Amino acid sequence: MAEPRVLIIDDNAANVELAIFVLEDAGYVVSAVTDAAEALAQVASYQPNLILMDIQLSVGDGLQLTRVLKSDPATSDIAIVAFTAYAMKGDEARLRAAGCDAYIAKPIDVARFARQVEAALGAGLPMDLDTLWSELADR
Repeated sequence: MAEPRVLIIDDNAANVELAIFVLEDAGYVVSAVTDAAEALAQVASYQPNLILMDIQLSVGDGLQLTRVLKSDPATSDIAIVAFTAYAMKGDEARLRAAGCDAYIAKPIDVARFARQVEAALGAGLPMDLDTLWSELADR
């Protein structure tokens, strides 16, 4: 089985660098872009299994990009995880309505981050996304 591909869409270099380090160490193939336009261009060629989507990009809107990707049959099956500092309970409904499958709060917990991504991918862990969502919302 090929290593899972993760695309990080985030304009904060420190967040991206740490996420890439942790995920590559866990065996993921990782690519990163900083805005919505770059993301649309990258998704077709990179074909990620999972996208970590920053919601507030300096160029583009992460929720709008999520809606676009989820409405396209070519990309609708890609797991999209909101990757955001917005971790309030009211944000869950807004993120889900836009098409996010789960969410991981920033700053990341380095000890748990790769496992959270694995759970969101459904890569063999006995945890569905609703359980993951509840666990993350309780943080």
